[in-house]
Amino acid sequence: MSSREDFKSFIPASKTIPELTIKAVIVGAILAVILGAANAYLGLYAGMTVSAVIPGAVMAFALLKPFKGTILEVNIGMMGAAAGEALAAGIIFTIPALVLLGTWTEIRYVETTLIALLGGMLGVFWMIPLRRALIIKTDLPFPEGVAVAAVLTTTVGDETAAKDDGGGVSAIWLVIGVLVAGLFKFGQVAIKAFSGAIHGIINIGKFDIGTGEKSGIFYGGVATSPALLGVGWIIGPKISSFVFVGGLIGWVILAPLIALATGLPMPVEANEIADALAFGNGNFDLGSQIWGFFQIWGRYIRYIGVGAMVVGGLWTIWILRNNLAIGIKEAIAGIRGGQIEAKKRTDEDLNFKFVFLMIGALTIPVFILYAFISDMWGVSAIMAVFAILFAFVASAIAGYMAGLLGSSNNPISGVTVSVLLITSLILLGFGLSGNVGAYGIAILIAAVICCAAAISGDVLQSMTCGQMIGATPKNQQIAEIIGVLAAAPILALVVRALDQAYTIGSTNLPAPQAFLMAGIVQGVLGGDMVWPFVVAGMVLAFVLILIDLPVLPVAIGIYLPFTLVVPIFGGGIIRSITNKVIAKKYGSAEEEVSDWDLAIKQTDVKPKEKVIRSGLLLTAGLIAGEALMGVIVAFLIIGGINLAIFDYPPILPGMIIFLFIALLLAYIPLRELFAKEE
Repeated sequence: MSSREDFKSFIPASKTIPELTIKAVIVGAILAVILGAANAYLGLYAGMTVSAVIPGAVMAFALLKPFKGTILEVNIGMMGAAAGEALAAGIIFTIPALVLLGTWTEIRYVETTLIALLGGMLGVFWMIPLRRALIIKTDLPFPEGVAVAAVLTTTVGDETAAKDDGGGVSAIWLVIGVLVAGLFKFGQVAIKAFSGAIHGIINIGKFDIGTGEKSGIFYGGVATSPALLGVGWIIGPKISSFVFVGGLIGWVILAPLIALATGLPMPVEANEIADALAFGNGNFDLGSQIWGFFQIWGRYIRYIGVGAMVVGGLWTIWILRNNLAIGIKEAIAGIRGGQIEAKKRTDEDLNFKFVFLMIGALTIPVFILYAFISDMWGVSAIMAVFAILFAFVASAIAGYMAGLLGSSNNPISGVTVSVLLITSLILLGFGLSGNVGAYGIAILIAAVICCAAAISGDVLQSMTCGQMIGATPKNQQIAEIIGVLAAAPILALVVRALDQAYTIGSTNLPAPQAFLMAGIVQGVLGGDMVWPFVVAGMVLAFVLILIDLPVLPVAIGIYLPFTLVVPIFGGGIIRSITNKVIAKKYGSAEEEVSDWDLAIKQTDVKPKEKVIRSGLLLTAGLIAGEALMGVIVAFLIIGGINLAIFDYPPILPGMIIFLFIALLLAYIPLRELFAKEE
């Protein structure tokens, strides 16, 4: 397999076509605002955001097509969209916590805009020296980067490039993937014709372990998500298995033990009862047990994942130290003014001297912001420096995790929780326990770092796509900065308007992630934090390191709901079957060319390569279709349009269709091999 250093991009480095043009920048700014606003609402409403990398690429293509936009201009438009969505995640996970904690009485426009701007800029600037270390010098799969490159090269292409000579792979699989996943998602979340997730409980009898007789209960569940199947297929059987192992540790081993020791929590409040009914599809007894399992995960298991993430993230940075050191040496050479050898167009970043000057300069406004809001000047000075430096660590960890599993499944809230824990401990060291002002500072520091970390994941995913199609990194980085500048002022308005219309924390706008952040700050500074579980996660991470197993995929598996882990593992199993059939037919499933090459390869595709490229196009379509429909449904929800057929949709139809999609994913890449055998 060839090194990524020698990767032959779709548009060669020697060729220059229109890229950072006025029309591309304007489209990027518009999409940053639209997708940022949609995701702000979706995150406050449902606790999750939809990655904008693929929807942004498709929307940029649609907007630029009448103006004959090139593939690199479409890529620039996509960068803006990704910036808006990522910034939305950073803001809505943290800022509403200030209102929930009582630090603010309402969402403050100026402060929120400044936090979004400062955090967003930090994320973009820190990713520049990290780009080569994480994209070029690793073998991270970057599933959404691969998917969007396949989408762009297949739909936009390059008018001057050689046309398909019949040895390529038809774009029909991309279209089929988009239609199948898009219609399936619409049926799930817009018209609610069938359930989007299946949950089940198994009771194996009563046991007394010294705390009275309790039921031995096991939980199982799966989200019927074509996109997650696609992600599992792209990342392959190995990584998806490690994620599944994390899910098993958290949900099948630890959660049942906690349930046996303490009993399941029961829903009491009206909103809790509504959630339980939704889990049980109208059956309260079943739903309340599933609800209880999710409470145990939220209160305890999640923090094991967080502890493992902290150690795993720092270990990952240690493993990548040589790659990072090379980047920093290049940066120092750039700052001193010494010119390193002339780089090819596809390896040209923004000037490192400018980047590090900007990172240093950002310390001043961060300090002023913290001091102005908290009125604690000494603490704010120390914490401003901490925020800048820790934004680098958080960006590197978040970027690595995005490369591992994609932006949509990147548990950015887990990185934010880690940051909040460390920030709150430092503030405890300053003697600021139980202080509402300290609560505010902890959230504000985390907000800047969370915005930086969220941006870094999407920047890397987009930069990977750019690397594959032949974009100029420098131009992409400028487009991302413009996206941050466009989205930040609008996002603050959107969050403020949503708070005034629906009230953050109400049943209409539950803001689950913000409640999690508020709870952590109160837990650490108020003395109620579940430290044994965080420490257990750290110990688990050390054990995994000692036996030479990857920590972060396992940590992510513990942190994510089990329903998301299962379809990712399912996609990995299907890829494993595909690889075994290829190995049986051709002697080996190992490719002379990588998934990167195959995602953009248009001509002279060998039979063995054709199988993988067909699969990559289909999975790219599945990820794109679900993400696009997620954004469309978000706008329907914002517009108050309710198309639901059932309050509690039936489970069976969704499961049957989902299994059929899984069969398609197994069959379509291999169909030509089967046809030749007949």
